[in-house]
Amino acid sequence: MTAQRASEEVVDWSRIENRAPSVAALFVDRVAQSPGREAFRYVDPRDASRWSSITWSEAGDRVFKLAAGLIGLGVQSEQRVALASSTRHEWALADLAVMCAGAATTTVYPTTKADDVAYILANSGSRVVFAEDDVQLAKLRQQRDELGHVDKVVLIEGTPGDNDDSWVITFEQLLDLGAELLSRTPDAVHERIEAIKPDDLATLIYTSGTTGKPKGVRLSHSAWTYEVAAVDSTDILDADDLQYLWLPLAHVFGKLLLTLPLQIGFATAIDGRIDKIVENLAVVKPTFMGAAPRIFEKAYARIVSMVREEGGPKEKIFDWAIGVGLAVSKAKQAGRKPSLLDSIQHVVADRLVYSTIRDRFGGRLKFFISGSAPLNADVAQWFDAVGIVVLEGYGLSETSAATFVNRPSAYQFGTVGWPVPGTELQIADDGEILIKGPGVMSGYHENPEATADALTEDGWFRTGDIGMIDDKGYLRITDRKKDMFKTSNGKYVAPSAIASTFKGICPYVGEIIVDGEGKSYCVALISLDAEAIGEWAKQHGMGDKSLAEIANAQQTRNLIGGYIEELNANLNRWEQVKKFHILDRELTIENGEITPSMKLKRKVVMTNFSDALADLYA
Repeated sequence: MTAQRASEEVVDWSRIENRAPSVAALFVDRVAQSPGREAFRYVDPRDASRWSSITWSEAGDRVFKLAAGLIGLGVQSEQRVALASSTRHEWALADLAVMCAGAATTTVYPTTKADDVAYILANSGSRVVFAEDDVQLAKLRQQRDELGHVDKVVLIEGTPGDNDDSWVITFEQLLDLGAELLSRTPDAVHERIEAIKPDDLATLIYTSGTTGKPKGVRLSHSAWTYEVAAVDSTDILDADDLQYLWLPLAHVFGKLLLTLPLQIGFATAIDGRIDKIVENLAVVKPTFMGAAPRIFEKAYARIVSMVREEGGPKEKIFDWAIGVGLAVSKAKQAGRKPSLLDSIQHVVADRLVYSTIRDRFGGRLKFFISGSAPLNADVAQWFDAVGIVVLEGYGLSETSAATFVNRPSAYQFGTVGWPVPGTELQIADDGEILIKGPGVMSGYHENPEATADALTEDGWFRTGDIGMIDDKGYLRITDRKKDMFKTSNGKYVAPSAIASTFKGICPYVGEIIVDGEGKSYCVALISLDAEAIGEWAKQHGMGDKSLAEIANAQQTRNLIGGYIEELNANLNRWEQVKKFHILDRELTIENGEITPSMKLKRKVVMTNFSDALADLYA
């Protein structure tokens, strides 16, 4: 499985070389090729227990009406139209409509605070905003004088009100406006699509920086069509696949997964509710899903902790089965055939344990894709042991998401795989990863200084990540360059690597933030996973306690302390965690500590809990 090298991969380069000139043209081609096939599946707004769907032809009809509606509102080519909404099928339709109108989408997370929304809209020069509901509309009304050139708000669901002088219209009214324009000018949208050039702006994605104002990443149509054509060229997906998509579509990873079906033709089930992921997987039965590592870590922790608390014969059978699965997985990773005994036991273990776990995720998965943050190698190996491959990849907003990804036929845990065909890589003298290729941004919107810092004169993007390439072409990320710190003894520590290791050891941890900048030893802030620790608490006489009470209990401290000792046993002396503090709440998106794509904002957490950190060094 891993004997193959990146240079030996079979790639259909014609798909990349002959790709569509724009995302809009790609969508039109998909509608023409697959009119009667399912495009999007979504939760019925009238009955949350039912799923509805639309075909590519139906999607094309709605997208063209929405695009014509935007044209009717005066939106011009490459002007920006913002989308402030959670993940839902209307987001997909609106985004496609913006590009079919020749305009560009400005993505806005629904959790973004009102003043930051105002900054993004003003900085981007957005003319129209799609607002998901009354909550998003209230932010816009609150900051109306700071929004720049926003002429119209399109409300997806909710109540426009009667005091806006027609500033707010509904999603349905935009459809009606577009239908009326198309009845008079049938070719209006086609003319806009034909005028789009590959290098025209398609998307402005604002990075959720921890300091200063967010930067708008400028991504062209060509960047997106390259990305999806490059993935398609490896033949890891086909038109019969079914994707489950929950990722925030304002995030580059979600946006890539939304564009990929236009190239390949598979259907996508869309539901942005994070708490419904596992439940929906069992119902939708997808063949693949992209997610952040936290989703896999939580699922792993949930299953393991449930088995541990039940104990008895079931725990013994589970541990035996996982042991067999790990032996088989590791043999394959090493390029060896499993022993005859392991192969026989594997069949039995699959019937008793693995198949039940796979059924929790729908039973049809070809693979998961993990991105946005490092995935613990042991967690990935555990999933592989039960017959679910998690393919870790790597990319940034500035590279249109995917630059490296493991393949179903060639993957190495602890790495982010091989480069996407057509993407180049360099490792700088200080270990920083440099990326060059058609997916790299043209720059930051109206921010030449930041652009000059990020892009070299010959087009290499400075990622800010430290990494290395092994002899088979797999990229291994060591840490974020800006997160690495030096102790007072002059030793460098990579906190993300330590955190990833700990998550594979302790099933009760939510996040761990290791610090020791300029200090003689390292300490850690630890947040608990409320669901996992809640199950443990029930078994230890604390079922009626709050998360804060559980976090402060000596029993819990002893539990976590044992896992810290296990962690330290495999770390260098200067990396070891000498003291730790258990936080009395989970980290949240609302407090700015976790991004909507489930990525930890390390510096925000350290600021929010600075007193606790200081106490650890008192």
